[in-house]
Amino acid sequence: MQNGTLLAAVDLGSNSFRLEIGRLDHGQIQRTEYLKETVRQGNGLDADRNLSLAAMQRGWDCLARFGERLAGLRKSQVRAVATQTLREARNRDEFLGRACEVLGFPIDVIQGREEARLIYQGVAHLLPQSDERRLVVDIGGRSTELILGTGLQARVMESYRVGSVAWSMKYFARGEFTAEAFQRAGIAAQAILDEALDAYRRDTWDVAYGSSGTIGAVGDALAASGWPQGRVTREGLQWLLERLLKAQNADRLRLDGIKEDRRPVIGGGVSVLMAVFDLLGIDEMHAAQGALRHGVLYDLLDREHAETDLRAVTVDRLAGKFGVDAAQANRVARVAAALFQQLQMSTPAAETERATRKLVWAARLHEIGSRISHSDYHRHGAYILDNADAPGFAQPELHRLSLLVLGHRGKLRKLDADFDDDGFVQMLLSLRLAVILCHARRDPDLAGLTLTLGADRTLALSCRPGWAEAYPQSAWLLREEVLAWAKTIRRFELRGCGC
Repeated sequence: MQNGTLLAAVDLGSNSFRLEIGRLDHGQIQRTEYLKETVRQGNGLDADRNLSLAAMQRGWDCLARFGERLAGLRKSQVRAVATQTLREARNRDEFLGRACEVLGFPIDVIQGREEARLIYQGVAHLLPQSDERRLVVDIGGRSTELILGTGLQARVMESYRVGSVAWSMKYFARGEFTAEAFQRAGIAAQAILDEALDAYRRDTWDVAYGSSGTIGAVGDALAASGWPQGRVTREGLQWLLERLLKAQNADRLRLDGIKEDRRPVIGGGVSVLMAVFDLLGIDEMHAAQGALRHGVLYDLLDREHAETDLRAVTVDRLAGKFGVDAAQANRVARVAAALFQQLQMSTPAAETERATRKLVWAARLHEIGSRISHSDYHRHGAYILDNADAPGFAQPELHRLSLLVLGHRGKLRKLDADFDDDGFVQMLLSLRLAVILCHARRDPDLAGLTLTLGADRTLALSCRPGWAEAYPQSAWLLREEVLAWAKTIRRFELRGCGC
């Protein structure tokens, strides 16, 4: 990306939605605008984990306002991510369908460990570079992320289902602050966070940093009352707890530094933060400037180039872990990419490069399930990808990969996919044709093979004279492919291939 390019990150948190816009300046992103709205979607989950209509409407209204500000930016300049509330919500697709429409950009629901990785990236990029071992803590509305890292590299990442909104609803439902409520909330938080004890031992980190809402709010409240700026200490937390107990109720809390929108969830946030301090032996935590949204911005930069895209590293790791035949995977990837690019003549080069990269990942992983089953390896491969811990990938991206892996062979009707999506259909056909052409597990003869897209959206593969006679098995498999597509809403034809 060129210097001066605007980049934007949208963070759909459980408590607040945030929009960060920055301008690229020699590898750094300088803020040009920041918007935050308290949406409290986390409060809108019912006992069945469905978002209420009111909670969805608050989110849609906010995203419509963000969308107006983002108008004119390209898809490659904007990334929106959603966290724990939408990870949990059973009816998230209902919300996301309209949300993407009003925002004007796709929204990725990211997994907990991916959220943790991006948080660390945001924190690390806004800190001076050093060799210190860092513990980063982010207490959100419905989840808490803990990360260990050095420099820009996160080493240990985890997400726990405990947060300021969830704990405020459960243990401070009427906004009442009592010693008993704080004790119960602290014990419950430690019970969930207890498994972090071994991985995040005190001897594994040098400095603790706190990111985002709760820790920022606590730090602001302490600083406004004369405590050291930008630091949260054990003594300061105890003092704040006493102030909350003295107020007895969130509505009566009058404390400089605590904003109006933070008061309803401060009880849950403080109880979780105290539990983290006690469990991990923290005496002092520094308030970090970076957060999830900053990590998303820098990740946008990394995704622009194959050599810095973490997703490529993840694909390599998965392929190695599951013993993929690298020679065949790379062979299929080359052929699929060559066919796909024949369909992209009128598409901008940068867009084609990004799509081709994703197709290549699917090709390199298409046999990932073969160690589990020979006949149904495509089904097992899809399951692995849908459930894998895959740094760099959002859940929708992984699911799209899994659909390509599931659909690279066999019947097409088994796919719960949108066959009106031209991009997906072209990637899927390119992959299926590559698998057919590489069926003998050697480099195929592609001379004279041309894949085209007609004005009526018909996809056609043309062969040179004599090709079908020279490769009768491949020709037969291609004719079977025509029949497979005939059972969908899309049309695939063979021309000059003995048909």
